[in-house]
Amino acid sequence: MEFLATAAIKLADWWSATPTAEIIWLVIGFSAQLMFSMRFIVQWIASERARRSIVPETFWYFSFVGGAMLFAYAIYRVDPVFILGQGTGLLIYARNIYFISAHKKETAAAEAGPSRASDPTNIPAE
Repeated sequence: MEFLATAAIKLADWWSATPTAEIIWLVIGFSAQLMFSMRFIVQWIASERARRSIVPETFWYFSFVGGAMLFAYAIYRVDPVFILGQGTGLLIYARNIYFISAHKKETAAAEAGPSRASDPTNIPAE
């Protein structure tokens, strides 16, 4: 029980000595890491359900949001290794999200069929 009391005192001392901005950035950092980690949980669940390895669309959204938050945290910490790593990842995540969006548009257009506007025989009446 003495251990818990000592730990509580140390935590209270740390809390009172830590500037509010630092605490906010720690919350952002931990939240970012949670978002980034969620992508693996999503991928694992999707693969278990499919009984094969797959990467669902939400994996890329969690990757991008978590990566952007970690990138901001890395800038705050002025960590060039972390900045380069997360910055590179953001480009990859954004590109995959672009591919997903483009594929959805292509699929929707294909399902809609040819448009009458592009039909050369579609001449409006005057």
